[in-house]
Amino acid sequence: MTATVLPHSAESDPSGHRGVQWAVAITLVVWFLLVISLGAAGAFVGPPGKPPLPMAIGVTAPLLFFLAWMRASQAFREFVLSIDLRLNIAMQAWRWAGMGFIDLYAYKVLPAVFALPAGLGDMAIGITAPWVILALGRRTDFAASSAFVRWNLSGILDLVVAISIGTLGAVLATGARDEISTTPMATLPLLLIPAYFVPLFLMLHIAALLQSRQLKRNRA
Repeated sequence: MTATVLPHSAESDPSGHRGVQWAVAITLVVWFLLVISLGAAGAFVGPPGKPPLPMAIGVTAPLLFFLAWMRASQAFREFVLSIDLRLNIAMQAWRWAGMGFIDLYAYKVLPAVFALPAGLGDMAIGITAPWVILALGRRTDFAASSAFVRWNLSGILDLVVAISIGTLGAVLATGARDEISTTPMATLPLLLIPAYFVPLFLMLHIAALLQSRQLKRNRA
C-alpha cells in the first residue's frame, strides 16, 4: 500500500463502497445541473453595490454539505480518505486554465484587480501540480511532508483570495454602463467557475490534507 491510497475498512465491503461512489457521482451531476438551471434563470445575478449573497450561498452551501456528509457518514469519510492522491492532484492541474482570466482581462470583460490575481494564482497551482504528482510517485512519504501541505494550503489561499476580491468587486460596483466589473462571473458559462469548480477544488484540497494528516498519524 503506497502513500497515495490509504487503507480503509470499506474495502471489505465492495458493494458498500460502490454505493458511496454512485452517491458521489449522482450528487456531482445533480449539483452541476442545478447550477446550470439556476444560472440560466439569472438567480446568481445581484444588484451592483450589494453583497453577492446568491453567489456566497452557491460557494458555501456545497462545502457545508461536503463537511456535514463527512461528519455524518463513516462510509463517505472512508471514501474521501481512499481517493488516489495522484488523481486528486491531476484534477487540480486543470487550474492552469486560469489563463482564461488573463484573456478576459485583455478583452475588457473582467477587471484587472480580479482577473490577474485569480488567473495567475490558478496557473501557479495548475503548473506545479505535475511536480506534486511526480513527487508522490517517487516518495511514498511525500504526502505526509510539509511541502505537500503547503502546496495544498496555497491552493486554498488562491481560491479564497479570488472569492474575496470578487465579492469586494461586486460590493464596490456602481452599475455604470461602461464599467468593467465581476458581474460576468455570475452568469453562464463563467458562473460554473465560482459556483461549481471553486467548491470542488476546495473539497479536493481538504481531502488531500485529511489524507496527509492520516498518514502522519499512521506513521506516529
